[in-house]
Amino acid sequence: MSLVKQNLENWRSSLATKIPVAGLLSRNAVAYKWKCPFRCWLIREAAFWRVTDVLTQSLALHEMNHGLGARILLRSGFETLAMLIYLNENMAAVLQGNLDFHEFSDLTARQSVGSKLKAWSNLESVNVLTMLNKGDKKYPGLRRLYDGLSESAHPSFEGTVWGYSKVDHNEYETVFSNRWMELYGEGHLRSLQLCMETFHYEYDENWVGLIEKFEAWIVANDEQLEATKQT
Repeated sequence: MSLVKQNLENWRSSLATKIPVAGLLSRNAVAYKWKCPFRCWLIREAAFWRVTDVLTQSLALHEMNHGLGARILLRSGFETLAMLIYLNENMAAVLQGNLDFHEFSDLTARQSVGSKLKAWSNLESVNVLTMLNKGDKKYPGLRRLYDGLSESAHPSFEGTVWGYSKVDHNEYETVFSNRWMELYGEGHLRSLQLCMETFHYEYDENWVGLIEKFEAWIVANDEQLEATKQT
């Protein structure tokens, strides 16, 4: 069994099954009277469920030599990683005094229940490129990697002509075939592992330290937050 597959199995066995509000209030009653820190938990765990699901499917398609589908799902994995990075970087910005708490709260609402469809939500979701660009500042090259996967996903030159044809210059003809595994199969597992390693750090190390500091910050600033909240 490959290391990637084993790690994904470990992830699936450790997915959270619920977030008990009573448990959060027991953890810190002052902090969790606010909706914002609850949303931080919600976004974190939902992102973990999603990234585990899409990367598991990406690996399965890769193993079946379905290279294009594997890349499209890997692209979704990096979008989900960017979602968690965006949350963590904004939480850190509040602690550093560079982002207003109430503005951050609005962003967590948009991340958790926002949508491009008005029928789903009155809140507009955060644009995925906004999240990716913030992630790229922390992890240079993330946006470039994502853009490469996007070119495969879209019916552009790479997604059509490059992925399905090759010019035979000797015979002066274009030959069609499914080239995705030939073009990208070898590097797919490395990119998948990179996504997993980065997500693991943001989920299991960075977020854990941030949420503890954030809870303490809310307690220390609760009176001011009450005075400045909008009714």
